[in-house]
Amino acid sequence: MRHIFRVAGGLESLVLGESQIVGQLKESWQMANQAGGVGKVLDRLFQCAFATGKLIRSKTGIGGHPVSVAYTTIMLAKQIFGDLNSKTVILVGAGEMIELCGRHLHDRGVSSLIIANRSVDHAKELAAQFGAHVVSLSDLPAVLYKADILISSTASQEPVIQPESVKIALRQRRNQPMFLVDIAVPRDIHPEVGKLDNVYLYTIDDLRKVVDENLSKRSEAAKAASGDVDESVQEFMRWLNSARAAVYLQKMHKHARMHSEELVAKALRKIKAGKDPEQAINQLANTLTKRILHLPSTRLRQAAEAQDDELLRVANRLFEPEDKP
Repeated sequence: MRHIFRVAGGLESLVLGESQIVGQLKESWQMANQAGGVGKVLDRLFQCAFATGKLIRSKTGIGGHPVSVAYTTIMLAKQIFGDLNSKTVILVGAGEMIELCGRHLHDRGVSSLIIANRSVDHAKELAAQFGAHVVSLSDLPAVLYKADILISSTASQEPVIQPESVKIALRQRRNQPMFLVDIAVPRDIHPEVGKLDNVYLYTIDDLRKVVDENLSKRSEAAKAASGDVDESVQEFMRWLNSARAAVYLQKMHKHARMHSEELVAKALRKIKAGKDPEQAINQLANTLTKRILHLPSTRLRQAAEAQDDELLRVANRLFEPEDKP
């Protein structure tokens, strides 16, 4: 129980707080439910897990601190520009990091994407996923002015974006700000570019500092969430123990009703036949008491003979008056 609550809260994930696992849990629950494999207890367990995960995320904010370089890049862009839908983004390169950034941007509704790469054919394969426009790396200076945001990650050993190209782009943009992210090692963007006005330049080192800080925040949130998990476990155990008790109570009630229905019917027949009602009711009560207590009485005598003190103590607790001094 504790484990599934921690999983739902993202506390057992490789990346603390990631929310993808909750979707997988819900999908698993739905599949099992459709197959008729979810009983009352398991269903309750999953619902408690989903509620616990939601509580942890809303209360601790554990998933609110990006811990991947690609996602951190997009979040920083949002901090600078706010809504990204109307912005033009140039992605330089066509590797894994660029693909991740492109996917994050596409998921957030960015429709104006340009991919610049040495291999145009390779870039076209990636561009097809996001509906992006493709240019060769040699044509990048000509379209650089369009970039509100530029993210670069190539395998070049020399900077592919020089200060002079950015100066020209800024003039064409009438000094509207540009957000440039260099996640390449070695650097794709010349360090002098960061000194230009209206340019926000972040390097992989800057992003890693942010990621490390966010990882620390997630770790703190995870510690805070442990108390919520403990409370959820205790609450579920209370429900489970109560459900177990209900099974025994149902048996007791069924046992009592079986005898009471029979004896009530017999008493009514006697009254209709002219027998004194008070006598019929007294007889019903005496017989019902004997029948209901017969099996427990037998079990208690057997327990006493076998020196089963535990069962005798339980029986004493069950029948001991609450107002006993």
